[in-house]
Amino acid sequence: MRKKRVWAVWFSGTDTTKRIVNAIADEIAGLWGAERADYDFTLPKMRESGFTAEADDLVVFGTPVYAGRVPNVLLKYLATIRGNGALAIPVVLFGNRNFDDALIELRDILEDTGFHTVAGAAFVGEHSFSRVLAAGRPDEADMKEARGFAKKAAEKIETLSEGAIPVPIEVEGTPKPYRGYYQPRDRKGTPINILKVRPLTNDNCDNCGICADVCPMGSIDRENVREYTGICIKCGACIKKCPKQAKYYEDAGYLYHQHELEEGYARRAANSLFV
Repeated sequence: MRKKRVWAVWFSGTDTTKRIVNAIADEIAGLWGAERADYDFTLPKMRESGFTAEADDLVVFGTPVYAGRVPNVLLKYLATIRGNGALAIPVVLFGNRNFDDALIELRDILEDTGFHTVAGAAFVGEHSFSRVLAAGRPDEADMKEARGFAKKAAEKIETLSEGAIPVPIEVEGTPKPYRGYYQPRDRKGTPINILKVRPLTNDNCDNCGICADVCPMGSIDRENVREYTGICIKCGACIKKCPKQAKYYEDAGYLYHQHELEEGYARRAANSLFV
């Protein structure tokens, strides 16, 4: 049951999710000779209206993993998307620690909004807090794995009978109710709260406004990029996309958690694929 159109749909502050989702969608569309379409809901203006698919679509749908879950700032928006019977492949990107319940949560969101999930994957991407934790991932080995996963997913979909409704793909994770968000702690076991922490701006800044343009929450004032007008979700976009390396953190709790992750999860984590 080949589909006429293959969508790549993503939220991706630093483009790791975007790269994997597009690689999967491109591979499947190429195999089928299908139309390709994109929907990037990273920036606020793209979340002003919900994404709607059609029954003859396949949607590769990706989000990052925040604290082991789908980012909670996206949940209200994700409740507005409409699958209309389209097939979907949920994909999550995690920063080398674990994807915990993020993939099963995204699968459930897609099923609840009218999609039928036929495969799923959790890939590793460079952690948003760090330039060394899973540095450069997804790398070429990951991209090769993504293309291989796409081929297997396409083959599975081709075996489905026209009009068949597949059962939701089985993925790793705890079924509802999901586990709570991952809570960083210090050496004494005391929780570290970084929710209100925001990046600072050094003297390298020339006020070009790139950080304001790429902020997924629209929280940086473009006229004065040192000023924040909304929440910071620690996605890393303003830091990693600044050509002057002007944005940085100095909060002790944030830095402790960053170094804890870098030291404790330095191994090359594996991707998890479900077809």
